[in-house]
Amino acid sequence: MGTFNATVAVTLLVGSTFLNAATYKGQKIYIDTCKICHGGGQSLAGSKKQRVWEKLMENNGEALADIHLSSKKAQGSWEYFKDRRYTKNAHHLEDFLVRYGSDSGNVPACD
Repeated sequence: MGTFNATVAVTLLVGSTFLNAATYKGQKIYIDTCKICHGGGQSLAGSKKQRVWEKLMENNGEALADIHLSSKKAQGSWEYFKDRRYTKNAHHLEDFLVRYGSDSGNVPACD
């Protein structure tokens, strides 16, 4: 029974590390690809509630990509949103945006 408890504890610890890493990766993605147009992370992430971000990021961020791809003002980002990189990493960006949504009470440490 002691081995089982130790295994569960290690699994939970490793799992929580991966969740935090995803938020960090999402913040890095935001800084590298979104900040140039949208400014600091808090200004964009804080512009919508967490549930709105979750809806925009469903299906690997399809709705967010559609918003950008249908806007002439966002033409500079079209290549990124058409690229496989976006759909592959959309869940990290979602973690970042949801974690720092306007109703989260959280503020990113660095923009």
